[in-house]
Amino acid sequence: MTLPNRIVLGLVLGAICGTAANVFAPGAPWVQWLGDNLANPAGQIFLRLLLMTVIPLVFTSITLGVAGWGDIRKVGRVGARTIGYFLVSTVAAAALGLLLVQVVRPGEGLEPSVRESLMATYRAQAQGIQGSGTRFGIETFVNMVPRNPIQAAANLDILGVIVFALAFGAALALIPRETARPILRVLDALGEAIAKIIDVVMRLAPVGVFALVFVATSRFGWELLRDLGLYVAVVLIGLSLHCAIVLSALVRVFGGLSPAVFWSRIRASIATAFSTSSSNATLPTNIAVAEQDLGIPPQIAGFVLPLGSALCANGTALFLAVSVLFLVQVFGMTLDFATQAVVLVLCVLTAAGAAGMPGGSLPMLIAVLAAVGIAPGGIAIILGVDRILDMARTTVNVCGGLSAAVYVARWESDWSAHAVGRPAPLVAAA
Repeated sequence: MTLPNRIVLGLVLGAICGTAANVFAPGAPWVQWLGDNLANPAGQIFLRLLLMTVIPLVFTSITLGVAGWGDIRKVGRVGARTIGYFLVSTVAAAALGLLLVQVVRPGEGLEPSVRESLMATYRAQAQGIQGSGTRFGIETFVNMVPRNPIQAAANLDILGVIVFALAFGAALALIPRETARPILRVLDALGEAIAKIIDVVMRLAPVGVFALVFVATSRFGWELLRDLGLYVAVVLIGLSLHCAIVLSALVRVFGGLSPAVFWSRIRASIATAFSTSSSNATLPTNIAVAEQDLGIPPQIAGFVLPLGSALCANGTALFLAVSVLFLVQVFGMTLDFATQAVVLVLCVLTAAGAAGMPGGSLPMLIAVLAAVGIAPGGIAIILGVDRILDMARTTVNVCGGLSAAVYVARWESDWSAHAVGRPAPLVAAA
């Protein structure tokens, strides 16, 4: 069985085992012990191994890509094309979310007693998220330029590392080639070493994915679906429609690639994103999938996908749009068309500023809620079901980044969809 299929199998088995433990042995001491002492440590080690490679991978791939192009104007053109694609796909996702929540109106059926109970149960958790900082404005763009690139790397500030790598790569392209060659050789060797580490780590992915999904499903509050099931369904259906219709259409029209081929080739990224709930942690897998399974040139994959882990937020924007209007309906408020348009813009902007880590979009949700007059404590209503929604929206964010890589590769390199070939077989010899 191929590695992508083993990863998917680990995800499915983890979900089945975790859900069975949750349903048939809720709160059992042995389930708690298994999660605390085996599954969670294994999953966290796998997650940390992935995150360990992110910063050197981002720095080397972007620096080598920019320096390799040589022409700074091409870097600007590729960057503009990439960010433009992210913007279009994210706006489409947020608009789809607003449309669905207006049609289904999941917040109108939530009983006031249920609302108060949820707010009381998750009040402390909501206050912790509120205290983590929710400001979004011009300082967000200022902070993209790091004062200290080492500190940015230590804090997993992907945007800060990207900006420094862009500047460093541009500088290497502008100085004499003979002067830059020793540094480029070191960076090339570093990139190959990181790729080897990622290759070894991904061999552990089936176990790590199983462990992460088992912990999430064994502790998920499935009973909350009785009260919030319609809200959860709207988010999940919206995310599914965005993938099946919007991203598939963009891949076909702008990337020239069959959606069937695209979705079959990125299974490893989907499983990793769903289990880790982190676009940052999925970045090493994403770059490997783009280069090996989609045949995208390393320069394009190494440039577009790090940007995607920081800025491509299709799933997050849809989640924010649905959640804001859901809570508006829960509290008996109404928003006119102009205000909903403002909500759409805010969802797109704040989604791009969300951290690529589990729960990273929740502080941004508080910021959008404040803009429409909902107290930050209102987020407590949805916290009980956010874990499963976080896994799903991260997956869509990652898929959006890969679709952007296909689009950019077609128009900025000699890559062709014909080189990708037919969908990979479901089962193959090891």
